This record gives sequence, structure tokens and C-alpha cells, in this order.
Amino acid sequence: MCSSEQFEELRLLNQFSLESTATGIKVHANEASDELVEAASRLYAKGLTDHVDGGYLTARGVEAAHHAQSLLRLLS
Repeated sequence: MCSSEQFEELRLLNQFSLESTATGIKVHANEASDELVEAASRLYAKGLTDHVDGGYLTARGVEAAHHAQSLLRLLS
């Protein structure tokens, strides 16, 4: 079963555009929910992004985002 932390990480991975590796995201601590800020930090700690507040996907992050976005499409 997916924990609420994992759900937030998946939610964040689904926000990345896979059209270009030059497109990143920024999670603004003063605007985003605490859960989303923490998810961004965990993705960074896992080596999936290059900055603690989002940034760009790493090679592993691109793979994870592909899987997350494929799953979302399958469930839609």
C-alpha cells in the first residue's frame, strides 16, 4: 500500500514534464504545502532530483517519473 509520503512523491513526480530534461520545477516553501516541500526533499535525498526544492530530474528521476506518469495514464 502507498503511504501518504509516497503518494506526495508520486504526485510531485507527475508534475515534471518529460518532454525535455531542461524543464524543471520549483517547490516554493512559502507557497507549497508542507507535505509537498517534504516530498521534494525526499526525492532529492533519493537521488531523483538535483535540488532539495525540486530542480531537474536526474537520470533515475526521469525513469521514476516515466513509471509514475505511465501508471497514472493506465489508471485514467
